[in-house]
Amino acid sequence: MLNNKKIIVVLPAYNAGKTLEDTYREIPFEIVDDVIVVDDASVDDTVEVARKIGIRNVVVHEKNTGYGGNQKTCYDTALKLGADIVIMLHPDYQYTPKLIPAMANIIAYDLYPVVLGSRILGKGALKGGMPLYKYFFNRFLTFTQNILINEKISEYHTGYRAFSSVVLKKINYHANSNDFVFDNQMLSQVVYAGFSIAEVTCPTKYFSEGSSINFKRSTIYGLGVLKTSFCHFLQRTGIAKFEIYKMNS
Repeated sequence: MLNNKKIIVVLPAYNAGKTLEDTYREIPFEIVDDVIVVDDASVDDTVEVARKIGIRNVVVHEKNTGYGGNQKTCYDTALKLGADIVIMLHPDYQYTPKLIPAMANIIAYDLYPVVLGSRILGKGALKGGMPLYKYFFNRFLTFTQNILINEKISEYHTGYRAFSSVVLKKINYHANSNDFVFDNQMLSQVVYAGFSIAEVTCPTKYFSEGSSINFKRSTIYGLGVLKTSFCHFLQRTGIAKFEIYKMNS
């Protein structure tokens, strides 16, 4: 705990058997109270590895629900376990768990309710081996999103995020897609709801065991991101209304 707030790390897993243990071993358990792994019908030994290394909360999807569907289960489970702070970390070991204390402290002491681990601040993405086409894709989308959403964030596409439970209970993340665009819809909801977002510089690394989406999926994702940003613009200007922006009471 930090400042009497329960911290839970959620790991949305799909075929993460080779990297899950390395990720888990770096989690700072001096402040982290619990870890949840949600396995999205992996075809490797992710579930066996999770149980072998002692993770108590392992949720297994019988059918693959997609990246967004996996996160929905992650957040639902964390809230049921009484989390005050939920940190979403990919178990593919591309993001270092060593940043968890910094991200958790920002929320625990009420500086910001949402924290992102940004690969763009400090040139972490290129240093870590992000392909150039993905880097420029990232930069173009983020520039466009900041204009349409009326925000100033260095990266909307990081898979390293920390949330106050207040935020998770307020936004309607269940209305979001089950695919990769879920991440961007969630940040759009956070901004629309008026929550402030902090960012910390996050080194990252790309390697063969790390998860990544191919060019075709990246293109589909990019189009989904642009659609989300335009929907946000229409919502905030009062031109149209969308279900995902209805807040929970």
